[in-house]
Amino acid sequence: MSTSSTPPRRSGGEILADALIAQGADLVFTVPGESFLPFLDALADRGERLRPITCRQEGGAAYMAEAYGKLTGRPGVCFVTRGPGACNASVGVHTAFQDSTPMLLLVGQVKRGHRGREAFQEVDFPRMFAPLAKWAGEVDTAARLPEWIARAYAAATAGRPGPAVLSIPEDVLNEAAEVADVAGFNIAPAAPRGYDLATLRALLASAHRPLMVVGGGGWRAESAAAITAFAKSNDVPVAASFRCQDIVDNECPCYVGELGTSVSPSLARAVREADLLLVVGARLGDTTTNGYTLVEAPQPSQALIHIHPDPEELGRVFRPSLGIAAGVGPTAAALADVVPVAPAPWREWTAALRREHLAERTPAGCPGDLDMSQVVTILNERLPDAVVANGAGNFSGWPQRYWRFRRYPSQLGPTNGSMGYGLPAALAATLVAAGRPVVCFTGDGDFLMTAQEMATASLHGLAPLVLVIDNGIYGTIRMHQERSFPGRVVASDLANPDFAAFARSFGAHAETVTRTEEFAPALERALGAGRAAVLHLKVDPQAITTRARLSDIGRDRTRSAS
Repeated sequence: MSTSSTPPRRSGGEILADALIAQGADLVFTVPGESFLPFLDALADRGERLRPITCRQEGGAAYMAEAYGKLTGRPGVCFVTRGPGACNASVGVHTAFQDSTPMLLLVGQVKRGHRGREAFQEVDFPRMFAPLAKWAGEVDTAARLPEWIARAYAAATAGRPGPAVLSIPEDVLNEAAEVADVAGFNIAPAAPRGYDLATLRALLASAHRPLMVVGGGGWRAESAAAITAFAKSNDVPVAASFRCQDIVDNECPCYVGELGTSVSPSLARAVREADLLLVVGARLGDTTTNGYTLVEAPQPSQALIHIHPDPEELGRVFRPSLGIAAGVGPTAAALADVVPVAPAPWREWTAALRREHLAERTPAGCPGDLDMSQVVTILNERLPDAVVANGAGNFSGWPQRYWRFRRYPSQLGPTNGSMGYGLPAALAATLVAAGRPVVCFTGDGDFLMTAQEMATASLHGLAPLVLVIDNGIYGTIRMHQERSFPGRVVASDLANPDFAAFARSFGAHAETVTRTEEFAPALERALGAGRAAVLHLKVDPQAITTRARLSDIGRDRTRSAS
């Protein structure tokens, strides 16, 4: 930023680049497009201050930006071109919206004079992204770029975090203007009031079977530590909402599991039997509530204390006994200072739930020569500090059930069930989580959604460990087919490439593993390769979930029908 009284005259591309730097951006995930060439040219003069990460498809670029936001708490920036580029990137925007992740999607737009004529690749982006993003707008002059970027950052980070989308006409980036940069600022989230905390403690003190549920966006390492301290000092059992398992150290004696796609029967029972639910940050969506069956809507049978940064979320589905509109950071800090309830009448309740959780995560084995429960156990022991990324599919049940998350942040998974997320997220993690190993779990169907981003790993020297879990089917769909239409299989079989050969074509180390005893030696070779590594794991399709064989699902349905 200039120290003179008159700002320097810059192109819109330069103004935009400097506006992003002023807000704290350091990476831009992109598939370059002709609609924002002046911005790309501006990056040439800004060196490492704003580094472009060139991707191979806009969906992958958007996933990387979303993962960046999860890991840093700052908006991940993705820049794509108009029309097809924006449509491809929309999957990452939806992921950021449902995951409450700060993100900024910049979209090149047609020239201002061409708007409204259905020009080449023209779309009304504020209308297109209205139901997908937290905020969407279009800038109309280069002089207002710093203002609009600051506004987008504020929208992405205030209250419940989420994605902001800004459309920028091509000629705005060519236009020159004299305008000052707008400095970034930290938004102070709302804190719970003293009355709220007193009421919360009174409700907790009157409970006999409380259960805390943590989740949502906006967490940082210090807030995760504070909420863990509250749970330990009060001996309150705590469960994680879907794919938020890293908020509380899984080795904490109060941690009792995850309310995910394959919730353990014991934890599901505990939610129903609880007389108080203390929900911090989580929305209590359909996955966390097992299709709204664990908590009754609109009036829960349990007393419900719901703390969420968005006041509109409180009472939207479930009517709380106490609703508190507050950020997770101030809430966790305030709860850590609350005088513990002592003696807590629920200590045996907590201990019993913990015992059930420990039994649940004990490797149970699976059909076939390659036991995925043992694979996850070996990985967890060898790489306890890893960042773990996964996409969507039944394969994700293995790390979901057996990985022990010890540190925040460590988990990157899409709560919107978006296939193809794992590899791009892992690449973003290698850029952000310096010094930590990064492990990606992906299925054969999931991997090929974004496998071209192996080229991004090669280009930028990124070295995650990628596990391709190959059972030759779209496993989730086959499971549901067998459950609903036993024996009638349509459209869920896959013809797969040699994934190891595919990975080697991008310069990665790669091996195929077919037996459990082969995995540990292959892992050591992969970790010692010094570059991206892919282990192609051939698993039996009968290992359809961590709890069921594929053949049993159809048989159980046939028996129940007869």
